[in-house]
Amino acid sequence: MYRDNTLIPSEAIRLLALGMLASAPLSYAALAREVRHFTGRIVGPSLDLVGAPLEVLKVEGLVDTVDAGAEGEEATLTVTDQGRSEMLRLLAANVRPQVSDLNKLIIALKMRFLHLMPVEDQKIQAELLHDICERELARLNDLREHHATEGGHLRDWLDLEVAQTRARLDWLAGLHRRLA
Repeated sequence: MYRDNTLIPSEAIRLLALGMLASAPLSYAALAREVRHFTGRIVGPSLDLVGAPLEVLKVEGLVDTVDAGAEGEEATLTVTDQGRSEMLRLLAANVRPQVSDLNKLIIALKMRFLHLMPVEDQKIQAELLHDICERELARLNDLREHHATEGGHLRDWLDLEVAQTRARLDWLAGLHRRLA
């Protein structure tokens, strides 16, 4: 992880793979395909998100094969207790306040696997995301205010960003209420 307890790209991929296997056993080939599909749809193709091979999860004891004797891409994998603990640790990581493709992926992963955490931890994550969104809104409003008298299209674009951030903030507040 980075020093601020946020995920590096390879850890985001690790979280995605472990979360998928915690939801249901998958073959190695299906897991690799689903990891590529999810990351590709959230952030587009990215060399930054090519983590260590998924086989490393097996070597580290985070996943195991369900069907003894099956090998290679057709072996069905499932998450181990150690893998579930690692998934929960990664799921609880901070999110950086600035908007980036990696942050979008990490937030999407949190939303996809949040239900796998205990409810109290889900509430903490909802609060964390709400706080980050509030800081983002303050940053955008400050930028908008600073450039209020300038011409061009920046102010209109910032209005759109502020509206989207407010909508996200409202949605996160609703999520927190539903978890309470």
